[in-house]
Amino acid sequence: MENIIVACPHCKALNKLPKKESYKKAVCGVCKGDLLDNKPIQIKSPDEFNKIINSVNIPIIIDFWAVWCGPCQMFAPTFAKVAKEFPLKANFLKVNTEEIPQIATQFGIRSIPTMVALKNGKEIDRAMGALDEFSFAIWVDKIINP
Repeated sequence: MENIIVACPHCKALNKLPKKESYKKAVCGVCKGDLLDNKPIQIKSPDEFNKIINSVNIPIIIDFWAVWCGPCQMFAPTFAKVAKEFPLKANFLKVNTEEIPQIATQFGIRSIPTMVALKNGKEIDRAMGALDEFSFAIWVDKIINP
């Protein structure tokens, strides 16, 4: 049986689960947090970022943002709400471009907010600007179900 590897949205620990169409229950092996409570993971260092993107085998959606950016602040609740719609289908990461500029540079981020989608550590798509909830959910669904 194929497995998925996901990062816990509570403690960032990596978890291996059997791949299923849907889950009734999924608990982190480290913090015992509910893996179905999908929420954005705040990235605090390049090492943390690299560990997640090089290990997780479900799509990763990254929000590149900054505290001073008005559109980023407007988009943040949309990003969090859509993340909840895709438990164990995608990990959602937030990268503050002011705190970790090297990751933004690595991805050639020129304006924010910019969302980048990765699969198996490779960029497969990106979207720019503060998308509305419907448009963002459709974009994420296209990444998860190509």
